[in-house]
Formats: sequence, structure tokens, C-alpha cells
Amino acid sequence: MPPEPASADAPDRPRTSPVPDLATLAAGGKRAVARALALVETARGKPDLVALLDAAARAGKAEVLGLTGPPGVGKSTLTNALVRRARAAGRTVAVLAVDPSSRRTGGALLGDRARMKTDPDDRGVFVRSMAARDRLGGLSDDSVAAVVLLRAVYDLVIVETVGVGQSEADISLVADTVVLCIQPASGDSLQFMKAGVMELPDIIVVTKADMAEVARRAASEVAGALSLAGSASVGWTVPVIRLSAATGEGLDAFEAAVAAHGAFLDTESRRATQRSAQEDKWVEEAVRVRFGTHGLARARKFQLRGQGPFAREAELALKLTSRQD
Repeated sequence: MPPEPASADAPDRPRTSPVPDLATLAAGGKRAVARALALVETARGKPDLVALLDAAARAGKAEVLGLTGPPGVGKSTLTNALVRRARAAGRTVAVLAVDPSSRRTGGALLGDRARMKTDPDDRGVFVRSMAARDRLGGLSDDSVAAVVLLRAVYDLVIVETVGVGQSEADISLVADTVVLCIQPASGDSLQFMKAGVMELPDIIVVTKADMAEVARRAASEVAGALSLAGSASVGWTVPVIRLSAATGEGLDAFEAAVAAHGAFLDTESRRATQRSAQEDKWVEEAVRVRFGTHGLARARKFQLRGQGPFAREAELALKLTSRQD
């Protein structure tokens, strides 16, 4: 016998929000993370999602490693090697590959993810591509939110960006440690010095170290460029490491440098200070992209205290949209 239709007078059943809380997300595995990242792209600004993102921003347990450099320099090969080593050490890893956007669909072209060699059945590895969209800096607002979610769930988050240059400095808005990858015999070090990029990284990697003398010469050129540019972090000397992800040469030295920079950040509250400054920049960039420089100037008049960055962004958007001063 078919069930009777619900009465019009029957009380409404409580609706379950599609946005999980942080504990549910962390326990839900790769599918739950994938669904949450989809919501980042479709439900931006919704109260439940704002609450989740701010909770994730407060949790933020993972080390975030940002890899940037020209196309073909070997970022994906290095990422593959780092994922293997992290999993061998029992750490969970998320990789966010920020790819160029398709002009036709606006979505990611998936170039970096296509080169990733991971076991799809490994619950400890999550790989996702996101489109840079119209952001020259390589990181859209959705990408920033994705990093925030991933770093609350995984032990290590690796972010690959589409290139490097003055306009690609967005990687420093999400990464704890920025790694600039340079290819030998490419002339990159001179170009980067002209563009002011040498002030960006915490670690510089000269890839394809198996090219021997050419790689050594490139490392020497980079060290010279660094001596002129200086480091953005007072008290930290940027190491230059020759590395071949294919042969494994230099990987131990690279991981030691990453660990040393992490220890540097964990002294004198540097990591907390850096992440707080990043959050302020997220809010500013989100407002600027949506409302322009005039809107950003208006937003700076509002004093919002005691809120997470995504709640601040949502409230500022509401104030600017309603034209309340």
C-alpha cells in the first residue's frame, strides 16, 4: 500500500545544511572535502559556509608549502616526490594545483593535476585543481578559501601556482613557506631580480641538479641575486638548494630547509603574526575584487573586531552593497 501523502498541516521537517561543521569535515574523508570545496565555489558568503571557513582558519594545523616558478621548471615532479615522502612518514597531504583558466568554460585546464601520480585509493592524499580565473596573482578568492579548509584537515598542504612574477605574489597570501623553483640555463634569476621576485621566496630551489655544472652555475647566480635583493623575513637567510626530484638529489636538504623555516616561524609568534597579516590581505583583496578600489577605501572606514576573516568579508560586502556608512 503506497504511503499517504504528507498533510499540508504537517509540521516541516528540519532542514539539514549541506555545509558540514569542521569535525564532520575532518572525519568525512576525501568525499566530504571535495563536497566542501564545491560549496566554496557555489555558496560563497552563505552564513554556514562563512562559519565553517572561519573555524577552519582558527584551526589551521597544517604546514602550507607554496611552490611557484615558470612553467616546465619541475614543480609537479617535486610535488610528486614530496607527497611520496610525506606519506612514507605517515603524514596526510593535500595538493592544490592552481591552473590557468579555460577561456571557454572559466574552469581549470587541469594541467598540473594530470601530471600528479598519486594513488586514488590513498585516503591520506587529496589532489584538487582550481582555476586562477581572472586573477593575475594566480590565486582566486575560492583558492584562498580552499587552502584554509585543506590546512584544517591535512598535515601538509602543497599549493602550486601558474607562474611567477610581481603579479604572482599571491602565493605569499596563503603559504607559510614560499618556494621559488628555477631551472638551470634559463636566465630566470636575472629576470626574477628585475621583477623583484627575489624578495618573495623563503627557499629557492634550482631544479634538474643532475645537469651538474650548469646547475651549480645557476645556483651561484641565484645566490648573487639574493645578496642584492635581501630577504623579506628579518632573521631568515634564504637557502639555495640544487635539487633533482627525478634522482632524489637534494630532497633531504630541501626537507631540512622547510623544517628549519617552520621552526623559525614557530619562534616569537612569527607564524601567528604572518597568518594574521594574511587574513587581513584576504579581506582586502576580496573587497577590492568585488567593489573596486573605491569600495576598498570605503570598507577601511569600518572597524570590525573580534571576527574571523570570512565573517568580516561577508559583513563588509553587506555594508557596501546596502551603501551604509
